[in-house]
Amino acid sequence: MSILGNRVMRTEDARFLTSGGIYGDDLRFGDAAWIVFVRSPVAHARIIGVDLQAARRAPGVLAAFDAEELGLDPLPPAVPMVEPAMARPPMARGTVRFVGEIVAMVVASTRAQAMDAAEAVVVDLDPLPAVMDLEQALGNDVLLFPEVGSNVAFEQVAELDPGFFDGCELTAKARLVNQRVAPCPLEVRSSVSSYSAGRLTHWLSTQTPHAVRDQLAMTLGLDSAQVHVIAPDVGGGFGAKSGLYPEDLLLAWATMHLGKPVRWTETRSESMVALGHGRAQIQNVTIGGKRDGTLTHYRLEVIQDSGAYPAFGAFLPFLTRLMATGPYRIPAMEFTSTSVVTNTTPVVPYRGAGRPEATYAIERAIDIFARQAGLDPAEVRMRNLISSEEFPFTTPAGAVYDSGDYAKALERALQAAGYEKLRSEQEAHRRAGERMQMGIGISSYVEITNPFPAPEYGSVQVEPDGDVVVKSGTSVHGQGHATAWAMVAADELGVPLEKVRYIDRDTDLVPHGIGTFGSRSLQEGGVAVHRAAVQVVQRAREVAAELLEASHEDVVLDPARGVFHVAGVPAVSLTWAELSQACDRQGTPLMAEVDYQATSATFPFGSHVAVVDVDTETGQVVLRRLVAVDDAGTLINPLLVDGQVHGGLAQGIAQALLEEVVYDRDGNPLTSNLADYAIASAAELPSFERTAMETPTPVNELGAKGIGESGTIGSTPAVTNAVVDALAHLGVWNLDMPITPQRVWHAIEEGRSISTDG
Repeated sequence: MSILGNRVMRTEDARFLTSGGIYGDDLRFGDAAWIVFVRSPVAHARIIGVDLQAARRAPGVLAAFDAEELGLDPLPPAVPMVEPAMARPPMARGTVRFVGEIVAMVVASTRAQAMDAAEAVVVDLDPLPAVMDLEQALGNDVLLFPEVGSNVAFEQVAELDPGFFDGCELTAKARLVNQRVAPCPLEVRSSVSSYSAGRLTHWLSTQTPHAVRDQLAMTLGLDSAQVHVIAPDVGGGFGAKSGLYPEDLLLAWATMHLGKPVRWTETRSESMVALGHGRAQIQNVTIGGKRDGTLTHYRLEVIQDSGAYPAFGAFLPFLTRLMATGPYRIPAMEFTSTSVVTNTTPVVPYRGAGRPEATYAIERAIDIFARQAGLDPAEVRMRNLISSEEFPFTTPAGAVYDSGDYAKALERALQAAGYEKLRSEQEAHRRAGERMQMGIGISSYVEITNPFPAPEYGSVQVEPDGDVVVKSGTSVHGQGHATAWAMVAADELGVPLEKVRYIDRDTDLVPHGIGTFGSRSLQEGGVAVHRAAVQVVQRAREVAAELLEASHEDVVLDPARGVFHVAGVPAVSLTWAELSQACDRQGTPLMAEVDYQATSATFPFGSHVAVVDVDTETGQVVLRRLVAVDDAGTLINPLLVDGQVHGGLAQGIAQALLEEVVYDRDGNPLTSNLADYAIASAAELPSFERTAMETPTPVNELGAKGIGESGTIGSTPAVTNAVVDALAHLGVWNLDMPITPQRVWHAIEEGRSISTDG
């Protein structure tokens, strides 16, 4: 019986729950010096000078540097399409462009000494006007890069047809804001760098160790073989810990120039302004169709905030465009986007990266359309969902959906929620004119996972004692790869799960890899491990055939016993240990290495139903229920899937109700710690209600799609739709996120005012 598809407890949890993980700040290097970065206190200014003399004289200080002494080139661009003149320098040179940008670094024997010395650094800044508003940035009155002549970093230009909606019986439009959010991983970034005998070893909290290795080598003029990158246990990443940050480049430069190990751990306040932010889109949506609810036309115009330097965040609208029409059969679509720079923390991929924004836009648009048409929002969705017979389905944006049954997902979600009963309960609350009003919100989504297929490494080796070593180029930071990849290998080899040892996140032990992001890991790395296991079984059959003096076609693997024998002769068999020892005698280990690249992306989907209670006197929102149906193809371990979905739901709900990075008009961050920036705790969340559904993909032999971001994508619009639905009879038709009590109260008062005036 296969272990795949079973709720297997995580094998890695015993260590985390007993001795604990080993994170960057836990690493012990007795002779390592500490680095503290001096950061800009203003959002936009010319650097007149940086005086390091007092810092260099401070107790314990080994060195202090500013940009003039580094001679480092800007960081490699995250994507080649963005404006190259806007590349980010490792340390501000000439101009600072956001609060938190590095202007100097101090190296001292202890962290306390480095912090004290950093306070002595005098930075002379000539303030410049700051641009915080995206629409203002488009006006180019304040330029972050005067030599470019524009604040535009990336565009997807299309000529909009003024008569695009002429044939529609009904149109609805809205201006939506996908607010800027902070990833807030539980573990802040922490790094140690050491250079010895011409080789750099760098430990850091990252999702992409091999990419960091290659970027460090390229930027520092080293060969990749001269750089060894290790990611210890990583306490959350959510996309923001992908790629190379300036701090890690500066640590590597410092250890090479000082000849001793150096380390750095950021504070939470540093993390809030220096770790990349997410989302940050303004969306103007227009949707048109027939009064019976049939959707025919959709237009989405996006302004994307890139922050001060256009990292991958500038490219997010590409994915927003690709997924713009969601799971719906909308034949005509128009899309434009402009990514601009502002005097804020750079925007990077954050759980979903462009896809939550697309889903939010279409799901809010459908609810607004349904309201104007006087139709139930569930009915409008059901009428327009792509049917299961239409796959593979090509969207107006060119995405080719692999497989799905969108209507079934919505039906299951509505049934699990008791939708008709909820509507009756809501009507009773409204008739009674109660203070607490109930809202029901729906979202149906489809997202893209592994959007940019790239070859991923996987290997399986059977050791002489019969144990199995699995290596992967993916990089785990909470997903449970050690368990899932072991299950894939153990199932193919017929060995107990406890016999499998998993290795990743070390560029010396794993020769190459892409990493973990975009929900790509199972469908690239997991498939690579599966194929390697298949090849190991084939090799073992050939060796067993030689030893048993039989044709290899006649040799079979008995997975129940984990032995090979000639078909029909089970009494004479060979174990994995015996076959591994035989391979060693032949001079080649019993192993296989695979670099697997998927032929295309996959498209998970689902439907969420949120139920809220809204206090119409105070504006307080309480999420009563969240019902989720998420289909990620064949599930290797449903228990791991539950964990991924639960985390995603929490983050999506938090964006809808709580989270927002806020700056004042001068670019000063007002949410630079967890006292001011609200994240969800168990107190704000209900027990999630999940209904299982599996629609395998034909893209890979496991039938698996990604699941790490789905919960985030479906929950945000469902919760927003629920709050607006609770207040629809009071004249409220839209609310910006986060939906705080203040915003709700103001919307109710405005709705009453409009009703009175009318």
